[in-house]
Amino acid sequence: MSMTADDPVLYLVACGGYPAADLPAFVEYAQGAGWDVCVVATPSATGFLDAGRLAELTGHPVRSAYKRPGEPDVLPPADAIVVAPATFNTVNKIVAGVSDTLALGLLNEAVGAGLPIIIAPYPNSALAAHPAYAASIATLRSWGVRLVIGRPGDPRAGADQPGRENTAFPWDDLRTALATLRTVPPRGADADS
Repeated sequence: MSMTADDPVLYLVACGGYPAADLPAFVEYAQGAGWDVCVVATPSATGFLDAGRLAELTGHPVRSAYKRPGEPDVLPPADAIVVAPATFNTVNKIVAGVSDTLALGLLNEAVGAGLPIIIAPYPNSALAAHPAYAASIATLRSWGVRLVIGRPGDPRAGADQPGRENTAFPWDDLRTALATLRTVPPRGADADS
């Protein structure tokens, strides 16, 4: 898809989980909605996604590591961030302010800068029941982070057996949430107009 310099930039952060393999369809949806999409992967996510295909779709390299000092940024600055899927580890590390990966560093900067963030957690049911996770979810909400969490009993919501990965992911709910971010003014637009 042909993007312009005026399109708002969406960083799509992927963590290690099976839904990361389905990112191309979400990238195409976001591009159709007018976003210039850049994919940033945690190191664990690189084993779940097709970086070449995502780079081809977005026109940007998939980043998973910090750049070396003096190297130019290869991605434009983000106007908003979507994390899909978000692991238990990443959810808790954001709240703790840990920036030990590029993805976490960008997320922590975005929280500090007040950028719009949508997170779609993907823990198994045992991890979702962990007290630290519940506290982290509450903290993220208090910070204004939008969370896309499946409803109880919804097969898209999560695992039905402790220790097993989810079998589905709430992509439709995430698309709906992304539509709310279209209020972000495009780059170069006058915010008062």
